[in-house]
Amino acid sequence: MNAADYQPPRWLRNPHLQSMLASSRVRLRRGQQLLAGTGAVTTELLLDGGDGVRLQAWHSRLPDVVPVGMALLLHGWEGSAESSYMRMTAAHMLQNGFEVVRLNFRDHGNTHHLNPGIFHSCRIEEVVNAAGDIAARFPMLPLVAAGYSLGGNFVLRLALHAPAAGVPLRHVASVCPVLDPAVTMDSIERGPVMYDWYFRRKWTGSLRRKRTLFPELADCDDTVLKLDIRALTGWLVDRHTDFASLQDYFDGYSIAGQKLAGLQVPAAILMAQDDPVIPFATFDEWQLPTHAHLQIARWGGHCGFIENLRGDGFSERWVAQQLAAAIHG
Repeated sequence: MNAADYQPPRWLRNPHLQSMLASSRVRLRRGQQLLAGTGAVTTELLLDGGDGVRLQAWHSRLPDVVPVGMALLLHGWEGSAESSYMRMTAAHMLQNGFEVVRLNFRDHGNTHHLNPGIFHSCRIEEVVNAAGDIAARFPMLPLVAAGYSLGGNFVLRLALHAPAAGVPLRHVASVCPVLDPAVTMDSIERGPVMYDWYFRRKWTGSLRRKRTLFPELADCDDTVLKLDIRALTGWLVDRHTDFASLQDYFDGYSIAGQKLAGLQVPAAILMAQDDPVIPFATFDEWQLPTHAHLQIARWGGHCGFIENLRGDGFSERWVAQQLAAAIHG
C-alpha cells in the first residue's frame, strides 16, 4: 500500500474540501463508529512527562487477543485523542493486533487542568518522557508511533530523540507533518480565511479555558485573545517561553532541511501534493536518511485523504499498514 493507491472520486479532489471534511461531524461520527465497532476496552492513563508534568492518554485493547505491539498516536494542533483520525487509526491498529495509546498533548482534550504551563510546540521532552512511560508499562510490546500534522512533526522528533532517551521505538509513521513552521504560518495567513479562522478560534478557546483554571495567567486578557495568529504566537513566545524571537521558536521545532539527518528510527511519511496548509514545495530540499521514506499522494489536502461519503480515510489505513509491516516484517 503506497500513496499512489489513493485515487479519490473526482468530487473529492479539491484540497480545501478535503481539508474541511477532515474535521467534519461526518468524520467524527465515523471515527466513533469504527472504534466502538472493534469492541475494544478503553481506560485512562496519566503518563509521566517528567518534571512533574502529567499527560492524559487513552489505552485501548481487544479482550482475549494477544497483542503484537503497542501503537502510540499523536494528534494535530488543537485536535485531541478523540479526533476522528485518532479514533480511525486506533480502530485499524486494533484490527491489526495492536494495543493503542492515544495521547493528549498538554492543554488538548479536557486536560488544561493537569499542568500550569501553556502548551507550545517545542515541548518535545514531555512527549518523549511519556513515550518512555508507555514503554515501561508495557515492556513486552514492541513500540511504534504515528502522528498527524503537528503530531506528525512531533512523532518525527520523538523518533529523533528516542535512542538517546532510551525509548525503544521501532518505527514511526507521519502524515502531513509540519516541516517548516515559519512557512506554514505564512501559508495560513495567505490562504483562504477559513484556515486562520479555524485555528485561531480553537486556540483562543483553549487559552480562555486555561486562564479560567490558572488566574495567574492574567496577561492572557481579551485584548491578547483578539490578536491575529502571528501576533498571538509572538505573545506566547515572549511571555511563556525562553526563546529570543518568533523565528527562534519556529526553528526550535522545525524539521526542515537537514534537521532529521541523525534520525535512527525508521520512518514512513505521507504527504499530499495539494496540501493547502503545508506547502509541498517545502519538501523539495528535505534531506532524509535512507531508512526514512516520503510517499507523495497527488490529492488529499491537509490530513484529509477521504475516500467516500462515509468519511473513511486512506491515511488511517496507510498508517496501520506501515506500522504493522514494521512489526511483522
